[in-house]
Amino acid sequence: MLSEQATPVIRATLPIVGSAMSGIAELFYRKLFDAHPALLRDLFNRGNQANGEQQQALAGSIVAFAGILLEQPGTRPDTLLARIAHKHASLGITSDQYKIVHHHLFAALADVLGDAVTDEVAEAWDEVYWLMANALIAIETRLYQEAGAPEGEVWRSMEITGRRQETPDVVSFLLRPLDGRPAGAFRAGQYVSVRSELADGARQIRQYSLSAAPGRPEWRISVKRAGGATGPEGEVSTWLHERAHPGDVLTVSVPFGDLVLPEGGGPLLLASAGIGNTPVLALLDHLVSTGADRRVVTVHADRTPADHAHRAEHLALARALPGGRLHLWYESPGHDDPDAPAGQVDVGGLDLPEDLTAYLCGPLPFMRAVRGDLLRRGVPAERIHYEVFGPDLWLGR
Repeated sequence: MLSEQATPVIRATLPIVGSAMSGIAELFYRKLFDAHPALLRDLFNRGNQANGEQQQALAGSIVAFAGILLEQPGTRPDTLLARIAHKHASLGITSDQYKIVHHHLFAALADVLGDAVTDEVAEAWDEVYWLMANALIAIETRLYQEAGAPEGEVWRSMEITGRRQETPDVVSFLLRPLDGRPAGAFRAGQYVSVRSELADGARQIRQYSLSAAPGRPEWRISVKRAGGATGPEGEVSTWLHERAHPGDVLTVSVPFGDLVLPEGGGPLLLASAGIGNTPVLALLDHLVSTGADRRVVTVHADRTPADHAHRAEHLALARALPGGRLHLWYESPGHDDPDAPAGQVDVGGLDLPEDLTAYLCGPLPFMRAVRGDLLRRGVPAERIHYEVFGPDLWLGR
């Protein structure tokens, strides 16, 4: 909760700081990487830095957090914080790094806003920062404890035991610890980080959903090759597609992620688009393997049936649930699935069960459209969960 002294200051300055936060975030990262170049080389996603998405995500999260402190005093935005904390834990972020961020962020704030940053303003925004940072540190500490990992020590070596070309731009890998023991437990819907050493010596990190249910001796990840004809190639996805083969060793984190099923037997909507079906595959696989009889509506959208990664498995799992229904949309159904409607997903027109919990994963326009349809149909916002691949730009929109 903001103090009585800070509340009016934050209320008065939030519009100014909010409008300038993108510029503040850009300058912050420049200062941070000038002082600590290893962070850009070995921790932060260089692609997201180049296209500005990481700056937008940072700006959006801080502004959103400050707004919640003002509008909902006495509450904590646990959903927002949990998503950030899980991502931080998967990167091995440590509590002392928050002090480094604070130093360069407030230097950028002062440089961008100049004389507007009085002592009173600086103290109020300092309070916002540490309320958010300490909340994240507390959640991340718990996540490390639950994972049995000392703070930041989340990495281990795993051997690729299988590789399969799922579509022209998606490859799946089976992973197992080097000692041959089972890969270990996780919750369906979670992800791992993969750290790859690139040609220039950088050790870049990316997150990939575990795309099959827990309980197997190996983990599976499915990697879409990023970029190409529509943009610059993804550094890590390209490296994995071109260089990673059975027998090779990858550096992989323990699993994290909060897109996991609730307890009980309530109805579910699992809606995905493109490679966003990877956590959904694990959720469906888990439901089938545990004999769940809950009502499950599965929705998936893709460019074509040939671009639908794990298509046969996805369809078989959705149809194997006794209370399951499957709806597909393809931009170009073609001959492979002439019965699938062409065009964009229309969840608003589906027969959905009451009291459902929804899980969304895919491009942001897809998730915004589906979320909007669900909200208009009366599904409470707290029952709509989502996973963003990359920085959570939703917070900044």
